[in-house]
Amino acid sequence: MKWIANEGDERDVVVSSRVRLARNLKEWYFPSRMTPLQGSEVYEKIVNSANYGETNAFKMKDIPKIEQHMLVEKHVISPTLLMNQEISGFIMNKDETETIMINEEDHIRIQVLTAGLSLQQSYLKANQIDDFLESHLNYAFDEKLGFLTACPTNLGTGLRASVMLHLPALEMTKEINQLITMLNQFGLAVRGVYGEGTKALGSLYQLSNQSTLGDKEEGIVQKIEQLCRQIAAKEKDSRKKLLENNGVYFEDKIYRAYGLLKHTRTISAEEAVKLISLVKLGINLGLIENNTIELMDQLFVQIQPANIQYLSRQEMTSDERDVKRAQILRERIK
Repeated sequence: MKWIANEGDERDVVVSSRVRLARNLKEWYFPSRMTPLQGSEVYEKIVNSANYGETNAFKMKDIPKIEQHMLVEKHVISPTLLMNQEISGFIMNKDETETIMINEEDHIRIQVLTAGLSLQQSYLKANQIDDFLESHLNYAFDEKLGFLTACPTNLGTGLRASVMLHLPALEMTKEINQLITMLNQFGLAVRGVYGEGTKALGSLYQLSNQSTLGDKEEGIVQKIEQLCRQIAAKEKDSRKKLLENNGVYFEDKIYRAYGLLKHTRTISAEEAVKLISLVKLGINLGLIENNTIELMDQLFVQIQPANIQYLSRQEMTSDERDVKRAQILRERIK
């Protein structure tokens, strides 16, 4: 997760930017219809064509279960990639910022992940990888419909641009629901931490485009970036007002969260992410020193169940994870 240490615009509100491109090979069934033999052939075909930079290829069936879920928690791969492990896999660079998922919902899902509001940077890199692959592979493409995909919602550009937003103040002021309604009217979807069907954890929300057909890639990216800056300004304004209007009670909430994280002996993941969110807010407002928002973003991931077990190199019960999670927090928070 080296990308977390990188700087990016609006870093106090926008955790990360991600661009995914869905592509399929011409004259091959979609992954859900392929036989294991066909899936293996497509996997090898893509891996042999993706010889760019310093990357490594992995088959999902060869990766231990804990490590698989750890990669999902780190947003390196999607949960869907785990569903058909006989034929799925991925190619990844050393920094874990670039991933080519193979035989997920589509044959190819190119993903580029960067820190802060940097969608343009993510898009340019994803487009570069896409051009390289297209020069070696025959994509399924229609002159009217664009890139052909397994799900109609990805038809056209096949582009899904998303940002991860930390919006604790808009949650506290109950403005978040109004914001979500407004964004839906702009054709954008607001989801939880791990995408569709998941809930927001630690005041983290994923904002992405809903449609890909009839829109230009650059236009999608620009639209989300512009709205993101407006959301970031609104969140920062709400933070300032909470501090001004609620004073000692607002500060007390943040310092209590800091004290609990620093001294807890056992804590669940759900409680931990809520407290980390408050401490991160305290850092942004200058209330808590000697800690960084980058550290809090790292902890959001490192205290998740699979990550704890991966770091411990052993399977653990829920109670054992709660104790280990508390230890990690006490050691990492300054």
